[in-house]
Amino acid sequence: MLSSRTAAQLPRLAQSASRSTAVRYASTKTLQETFAALVPQRQELLKELKTNYGSKSLGDIKVDNLLGGMRGLKVMLWDPSVLDSEEGIRFWGRTIPECQEVLPSAPDGKEMLPESMLWYLLTGQVPSKEQALDFTKDLAERSVIPSHIEKIIDSFPKTLHPMTQLVSAVAALNHDSAFAKAYSEGIKKTEYWQPVLEDSLDLCAKIYTISARIYNNVYKNGQAAAGIDKSKDLSYNFANAIGFGDKKEFIEVIRLYNALHTDHEGGNVSAHTSHLVGSALSDPFLSASAALAGLAGPLHGLANQEVLTFILGMIKEVGEDASDKQIEEHLWKLLKSGRVVPGYGHAVLRKPDPRFMALKEFSNRDPALNDDPVFKLVDKLYQIAPGVLTTHGRTKNPFPNVDSASGSLLYHYGLTQQQFYTVIFGCSRAMGVCGQLVWSRALGLPIERPKSMSMESLKKFLDK
Repeated sequence: MLSSRTAAQLPRLAQSASRSTAVRYASTKTLQETFAALVPQRQELLKELKTNYGSKSLGDIKVDNLLGGMRGLKVMLWDPSVLDSEEGIRFWGRTIPECQEVLPSAPDGKEMLPESMLWYLLTGQVPSKEQALDFTKDLAERSVIPSHIEKIIDSFPKTLHPMTQLVSAVAALNHDSAFAKAYSEGIKKTEYWQPVLEDSLDLCAKIYTISARIYNNVYKNGQAAAGIDKSKDLSYNFANAIGFGDKKEFIEVIRLYNALHTDHEGGNVSAHTSHLVGSALSDPFLSASAALAGLAGPLHGLANQEVLTFILGMIKEVGEDASDKQIEEHLWKLLKSGRVVPGYGHAVLRKPDPRFMALKEFSNRDPALNDDPVFKLVDKLYQIAPGVLTTHGRTKNPFPNVDSASGSLLYHYGLTQQQFYTVIFGCSRAMGVCGQLVWSRALGLPIERPKSMSMESLKKFLDK
């Protein structure tokens, strides 16, 4: 059970004036209790690792590691997910297919809910259908954004990249941070996780509403969004807000997309950035904003729109009904010019990305995709590109990653504005980084401060 101190704090932590403290307490109590019960167990495990294994080596640091972006170095603690080069991603030990099997879906859908995944990332426990429903309602309540955030978004020029708008709006949520307020009042270090959890849940809910407002401002001339239906999930309300509420398949693919993209261990740019910024005790809004800035890079989250641009350009060049030989010749032409095949290869994986496979299985259930020239090419590339890349010999992983299919699915269902794709990715990734931010504070992880060297000091050290 929650301590009387913790229970007393919950009403004080309430951030949204649009709902009563009683409603918020009732709908979050189970999650708070679940998390609070887990904290001592995880703290004890961390203590055991420090005490019994603190002096053990995990490998040597080489100059190549220092100069190569620290790729593959085991230097972070990140509990909710682990990425294996052969097995793919596992969330608290479960593969994507296993998560799809056990995590609750919406009453009107079949795909696992991002809300169910968020509960799971936070606790490592599968929520019951009742817990998932209550949690979904709580997040819907939290998804209303303050008027000053609306004004900030409305003030942006339409030509400002949607990701820049998202980064700025999420950072501005810091104005109402429960953690920043509690820290300024002198909260105990052992209790940091409580307001961080409150901020994280607010962030994960409000980012969908922020994203919808950005979409409507940029692409629909500031058209007012449909009101939030607090009996529905975040994906439905997002889809409905941007005019896709009557497209069941779109809502389902948004649910799946956002559940799949939540977390991908801690070493990727967005996750690592949130961990670094959060380690300075910046609140979740600032930490997530920094993570989103990293996600906006073309080597990270922008990759999905780049893949679609590549697919559309390829159709233009070889036609909608290109033969296997034409596709193969086009790929060789691309590789010989010194470029890469977008959507293929992965920094860690050495097999097809399980997220790609989940999206492909979703596409197999929709007969309409059989006649879609874009997705037909995505499927043909999956059959042809690995062989070409293997023969070429310069790609460690010749298989498709999630970006090779995600943008094409959104495009098929009518979301054709490619610059917006990474914003949707950001809604999902916020859930993943918040899962670890809460645990980082619960475990009392220290500020991240690696040692850097100049090239001169490195050479001097090596010459010795």
